[in-house]
Order: sequence, then C-alpha cells, then structure tokens
Amino acid sequence: MRGLAVICALITGPVWAQSPADDAQAAAVRLGEARVALDAADGRSDRVAALTQTVQAYEDGLAALRDGLRRAAIRQRTLETDLASRSEEVARLLGVLQTMERSPAPILLLHPNGPTGTARSGMMLADVTPALQDRVVALRAQLEELAVLQGLQGDALTILADGLQGAQDARAALSKAIADRTDLPSRFAEDPVQTALLLASSETLEAFASGLVETQTGSGPDAATVKGAIPLPVEGQVLRGFNEADAAGIARPGFVIATRPRALVTTPVPATVRYAGPLLDYGNVMILEPAKDVLWVLAGLEQVFGEVGQIVPEGTPVGIMGGQSPSAQGILTESGQGSAGQRSETLYLEVRDRQSAVNPAEWFAVE
Repeated sequence: MRGLAVICALITGPVWAQSPADDAQAAAVRLGEARVALDAADGRSDRVAALTQTVQAYEDGLAALRDGLRRAAIRQRTLETDLASRSEEVARLLGVLQTMERSPAPILLLHPNGPTGTARSGMMLADVTPALQDRVVALRAQLEELAVLQGLQGDALTILADGLQGAQDARAALSKAIADRTDLPSRFAEDPVQTALLLASSETLEAFASGLVETQTGSGPDAATVKGAIPLPVEGQVLRGFNEADAAGIARPGFVIATRPRALVTTPVPATVRYAGPLLDYGNVMILEPAKDVLWVLAGLEQVFGEVGQIVPEGTPVGIMGGQSPSAQGILTESGQGSAGQRSETLYLEVRDRQSAVNPAEWFAVE
C-alpha cells in the first residue's frame, strides 16, 4: 500500500507550464532579424529611419533575451530542485515500471486471495497503469525541458555577444547617418553669438529656457492636438514624478526616468530643435519645441543629434543615453542570479509652457 501511495502522490504532483526557453529563443531570432535589417539599411533611401528601427529592434531583442534568460534560469533551478526533492519517489516509480515490464501479464494478475482478490488487483492495476504512463510522459517532458534549458545557457553567450556587437554597430551607423543627413527642413538658422550670450547669462535651466521662449522665430509643429497621449521619448520607468523629492530632499519640476545604458532617445512627435549641447550641470541637453511657447527639456544625454532650427519628424533620434552596456558574460551572470538587467541611467524630462514648468503628465501618457 505504501508503494501505491507513493505512486499516487507522483500522479497528482504538479504539472509544469511551458518552458520560458521558447521566449528566449524567439528573442534570439529577433536579434538575427535585426542583423539582417542592419545589413540592408545601407541601401535604403530612408537610412536614418531604417537604422533607428534597427537600433530599437536590437534594444527590444536584447531586453527580451535578458528577460527570457532570467526566467529560464529560474525555471531551471525550479526543475532541478523539484526533481532532486522527489528523487526517491521517482526512483520507486521507475522501479515499479521496470518490474511491470519484466513480469508476464498473467502473473501480475494473480492474487493469493483467489479469484476475488485477483479481480480486485486487476481493476486497481487497470486504473493505475494509465496514470503511471501519464506521469512517465510528464517526467520525460521535465527532463527534456531541463536539457533544453541547459543547452540554452550554452548558446546564449554567443547570441548575446553577437547582439551586443550588432547594437553597437547599429548605433555607430545611425550617428553617421544623422551627421550626413541634409533632408530636414530648417525653421530658422541658429545665431551662435546670441546662444553663447544666453548661455553665459543663464545661471539656471529656468532662465535659459525662458530666454529661448523670448526668442521665438516663425511657426513650427503643433502637438497640442495629441496632448496627454504622447509616449515618453525613451523606454524606461519614471522614478520620480513632478516636484517629487529625491532621497536628499531635492524636488525638481520634471520627471526622472530610469533607462538602460545606451538607450535611444527619440522625439515622439514632430518638433523644432531649440538647443542641443552641454548646459550648466545637466550634461548634454536637447531642448525641443513641439508647440508654440512649449519646450521639452531632455537632460542627461551622452550624445545629442540635430541642429538648432531643424524640424525633426516623429520618431527621429535626438540622443543616446550614457553608461556602458554589460558584457555578454555579465548578462548571463545577472540572469543566473534572477535579475533582468538594471536601468542604471536617468533622463530628466521637464516641460515648460511659456515661462513656467508644468507637470509632464499633462503632455505624456505615463503608466
């Protein structure tokens, strides 16, 4: 009876869900497609747009792969722990199955209590055998999934290294394509002397932005019609909201957005470039004008793209975040520890309407 109880416990044990390795493998396919897109971008007339999509495809593919590897590592540990904890029961199950395979069917049905006992044991065996078979199938599936997960770890290093190199190549190609671009309309020509004087006389971001508003020239795009439904200019997470104090008690009238290293920053709507370059202690800053008297300040970039006065269309790259992308081995290590990658860089986003800073949530759709 104890042996039968063990078998029944195995039969009613947990049935595991589909392996997350499939998601990781799908992400690897996406990285392969991004490499094909990168090779094809050289011949495209809209090379900047094609390379922008390629960089974003690499970023999405790498993020998906990291998440897939993290969940695969967790799943692998779960399977190994589960199988190890049930090793005695699994061994007994295999022993019962081996005994059944070696014993002739008539002997299995014999019972010392005569025909009644034989009939009863036959009915019990008929009930248990299909369930045993189901459990064997489930056990085989677990072992096969474990083998796939272990194989994935072996292939991941090469896939990650290729993906990281491809992303680096795509960013470099994008930077060159933007520098060579000559097809963007220009709303006005920058006055370098006026800009230098404004920089020299401004001690705060507010003063500089106010000076830009006072030097309005002509008319440009108007994003007011989509106000409140505009996506953030970078994939990330809002760490601090409008006027929300940080750990030091300092509150800023904007969003602090956590991003991954080297993340691409784009303009979500057409806008005029009002300033691009270093500003005070904010690092490299991009200031866009999406509507009359409205400025978006994007601060904390490592690289900025665009010339003052240009009207950049929706989806145009305006900068790249700083930081260093982790190595392939580093990603594998963090995945094995259950981490999906850190958003170690921060983008500061401030929205100014005329002379005042307003809550960016009035313009941007924030989850």
